[in-house]
Formats: sequence, structure tokens, C-alpha cells
Amino acid sequence: MKKSITIIGAGGKMGQWFAKYFASTGYDVIGYDSESPITDKTVRKADSLVGAVLNTDIVLLCTPTRRTPEIIRLIAKEMKRGSYLIEISSQKAKTAAALLKIPTKINPVCIHPMFGPGAKKIKGQNIISVPIKDAKKELALVKSLFEGANFVTIDAIEHDKKIAIILGLTHLVNLALANILAKDDKVSLTERMSGTTFKVQKILCESIMTESPELIETIISNPEIRRPAEEFWKDVGRLLTDVQEAKSEDVSNYIKTVQSNLAKNSNLEDSYKKLNTMINAIEK
Repeated sequence: MKKSITIIGAGGKMGQWFAKYFASTGYDVIGYDSESPITDKTVRKADSLVGAVLNTDIVLLCTPTRRTPEIIRLIAKEMKRGSYLIEISSQKAKTAAALLKIPTKINPVCIHPMFGPGAKKIKGQNIISVPIKDAKKELALVKSLFEGANFVTIDAIEHDKKIAIILGLTHLVNLALANILAKDDKVSLTERMSGTTFKVQKILCESIMTESPELIETIISNPEIRRPAEEFWKDVGRLLTDVQEAKSEDVSNYIKTVQSNLAKNSNLEDSYKKLNTMINAIEK
């Protein structure tokens, strides 16, 4: 008998990705989505939220981060004994707390897939696992579900701090840059003049802008983003002031310090080679 998985939010981009993935690995996939239509014919559509979770082995929540804790509270008591409730939100403090409170008959699993719906395969993708009740058991399940992926285990608070930089700051910076690029009334000239650095940055910036406004807003509203964002803003202001006041030595010393500190954990020359490899691959 096939194992079954219910995907709440199956009509969204990540919900669609997981539906295809689990269907390809032999699962009977049930889908429910109150906001987006489910178009995948391999997914059995459920008529209600509660009906979708009653008799399934696994429930996977591909729902907006703000709604996830409430959805956890609504469905956990309706799920069958021994089933797994998995959530994939980009912020973990509140969702992890909600998972801690679900009935003991249900197994909570808290993960953050570090890839988007454009991923072609699971092999080599990073998945963060946040322990809730039984770290070993929870990690064993996700490893069995996503064979070939890379796994990192970290607690909810540290997850949100790291994600504030990995996703929050990058989205914040690129959102502001996108706004500037959107106002460029001579964009074709800008593109003809651009070199390697701008091309890569523009691709990154524009790709982030394909995400929904709701997702971007959620990512940059991570409370942990405040400290690194304020530090970034402070440094930008300081550099602009030093440049305007012709403090060339101060600017140079700042750059040298950053280069030295970064080089302790990164191969800067290797990164430059990868940058050119990326552009060469894109322009073929």
C-alpha cells in the first residue's frame, strides 16, 4: 500500500514542487489549498482542511509563515496517531513553539528547504532541520524523504539569526537595488555598458523579484534582521561620509580590514574565478 502525504498549500509554487517530487517517489499525494488552484492531475484534491489531514501518513505545510502556527493548531488534533506534521517556513521561532504544543500522538518535524521551486533535483540541496522533540528521529525521517540532500541541524533561535543574513539581508539589499534599477529610463544603455559584476548582481536582483510580495515581506520582517541591517546601514553611511570628506586612507583601511577578515574563511581568488565561470556559462 502506498504511503500518503497531504500538502497544504499544494497550489503554491513550493507546494507544486513538493507534489511533483513526492509523486515521483511513489507517494499518494493529497492536496488542499484555499487560495490557489491545484492544477497537478497527480494530486487528489481534498474538499476541506480537516478532511485533507484525517487519514494521511504525513502532512506537509507549504503555507505562509504568519499563518503556519495557527494552521498547526487547527490540524494537529485531527491527524491520525503516529503521523508526521512537517512545516517548512522561513522563520522558526513561532512555528517551532507551535509544534512543541501539538498532541503527543503526532510527530513534529521542522525543516527549512534552502532552495526554491526552480530546483531540478533534490541531490545536493541544503535542508535545515530544527529539532522539536526527538532530534534524531526527526532528522532520520527527513533524510529518508529527501535522499541525496545535505542536512544542517540548528535550533530555532540560531536558525532565525542565520537566516536574517542568508535571506533577510540579501533580499533587503536587492529589493532596494531593484527599485533603483526599475527607475532607470536608459536600461538598455546600462546593460550595454555593464561588466561581470553588474551582470551577476542584476540577475540575482531580478530573480529575487520573481518571488511573491508576501514571501519577500515575510523574509525581510524577520525580527533578527534588525542588527545586521542596522550595521549595514551604518557602514554605508560611514563610507559615503568618508568618501565625501576625501578620507581615502580611512576607506582603504576599512576595505583592507574586510578583505583580511573575509579571507580567513573564504578563498577570494576562487570566488572571483567562479564569478567568471558563471558569466561564461550564462552567455554561452
